[in-house]
Amino acid sequence: MRGRLLGFTLLELLVVVAIIGVLAGYVGPRYFSQIGKSEVNAAKAQIDALEKALDQYRLDTGSYPTGELGLNALLQRPNNEAKWAGPYLKKAVPPDPWGRPYVYRLTENGSVSIVSLGKDGQPGGTGENADISNR
Repeated sequence: MRGRLLGFTLLELLVVVAIIGVLAGYVGPRYFSQIGKSEVNAAKAQIDALEKALDQYRLDTGSYPTGELGLNALLQRPNNEAKWAGPYLKKAVPPDPWGRPYVYRLTENGSVSIVSLGKDGQPGGTGENADISNR
C-alpha cells in the first residue's frame, strides 16, 4: 500500500484565505483611522511649536513677521530687523503631515494665523480633511 500524499486541498486553502480576508477587513479600517488621527495630532503639535517660535520672535523684535517674510523669518534674519535674535527654530520649517507648507498670515488685529489645509489640501472640510489652525 502506497503512502498518502500530504498537503492541503483547494477547499482548505480557500477557507484560510477567506479567514485572512475577514480579519483584514476588520483590522484594516481601524488601523488606518488611527493613522489619520496621528497626522492631525502631529499638525496640531507643529502649529503649536511654530506659534511659540513666532511669539519669541515678537518678544525680541516687537512685532510678528510680515506676511511676505512668513515663517522663513524664524530661520533667517530679515534685512530690516536689528533686534532679531534667532534662529527661532532648530531645523527648517516643516511641511504639514501631508507634505504641504503651512499657510501663515498676519491678521488685521496684529496676531498670526497658522493653518494646515488638512489631508485634502482644500479650505474647509470635515474629519481628516478639516483645516487645522492655531485660531
